[in-house]
Amino acid sequence: MQRTRVKMCGLTRAQDVLAAVAAGADALGFVFYPPSPRAVSAPDAAALLREVAPFVTTVGLFVDPAREDVEAVLAQAPIDLLQFHGNESPAFCASFDRPYIKALRMRDDVDVAQVVREHAACQGILLDSYVPGTPGGTGQVFDWRRVPALGKPVVLAGGLDADNVADAIGAVGPYAVDVSGGIEELDENGSRLPGVKSATAMSAFMRGVTSV
Repeated sequence: MQRTRVKMCGLTRAQDVLAAVAAGADALGFVFYPPSPRAVSAPDAAALLREVAPFVTTVGLFVDPAREDVEAVLAQAPIDLLQFHGNESPAFCASFDRPYIKALRMRDDVDVAQVVREHAACQGILLDSYVPGTPGGTGQVFDWRRVPALGKPVVLAGGLDADNVADAIGAVGPYAVDVSGGIEELDENGSRLPGVKSATAMSAFMRGVTSV
């Protein structure tokens, strides 16, 4: 049986890129959404990409960007795959000469199958928790029973960590899982430090994935 693939997202430091690769991540996510506490600039991302080993996919996350913003990132940082996390149109997503995945926040009224039909050109569909005003990185889990059978690879996100990822894979059987907050360092009060990853948490997450 093929192992579930893993994307580790929200990377901001070179040591975390190296740790994610060493832990066995298949893909690394870099956030180009300025309001996010995990956001990086295009020059910073370019420096981080130089630390990525071969055969690891790099992913750029955008939320309703202007065309020139995406183009500016791609001109400086050679991202492999685009992830659109807002209300971008299929034509917009497919217009950058890069493969893309479309992210959906699982609102009660979302029609996942319809979005997949509209985004026929996407490489996969990422399903994340819905929290009003927060396009990802919420740390909250949605009801995995809501994931329908789709004709595209499913990337499961939303509140995943080492403790629940095996259950998530068992419930959904996704092509891949996406983790961000669940691999972050904690401060003295037990709160996450956005963008500051933990090598220990990364390794624990991978053990959870491979235990299934």
